[in-house]
Amino acid sequence: MVPEINYWAVLLATASSMLVGSIWYARGVFGTRWSKLANVDLDNPSGNPVLAIITTVIVSFITAWVLAGAAVIAWHFYGGSYFWGAIVTAVTLWAGFTAARFITHDAFEGRSTKLTTLNIAHELVTVVVMALIIGVWPPALG
Repeated sequence: MVPEINYWAVLLATASSMLVGSIWYARGVFGTRWSKLANVDLDNPSGNPVLAIITTVIVSFITAWVLAGAAVIAWHFYGGSYFWGAIVTAVTLWAGFTAARFITHDAFEGRSTKLTTLNIAHELVTVVVMALIIGVWPPALG
């Protein structure tokens, strides 16, 4: 069974991820701090920025799609407010998967706790904004 998903909300949530990342990693916000902690030269980035943006759009869509599906499944299972169900689902998935995996990998890779905290905080803000959009724009639920 495929859960009901509002794909317009998923697309808007995908776009919100790009907006959150653009603000979060801007030089005047956390960009300069992140670049120092991650040892990234913002003036001479390595890799292909176009490929990085395309990859980010794709994985952001997947994240929004999974979140929308999980929110519907949680809502059908628990009932109650679809909006709050989407928020709780986002925070639960973030804690259980995103934050836990970042912490594990970063510990083994020797990354600083400050960098890990900055990155997982970004991910939390990203999925909460996605959940706000998905939560206020649910699919036609029966």
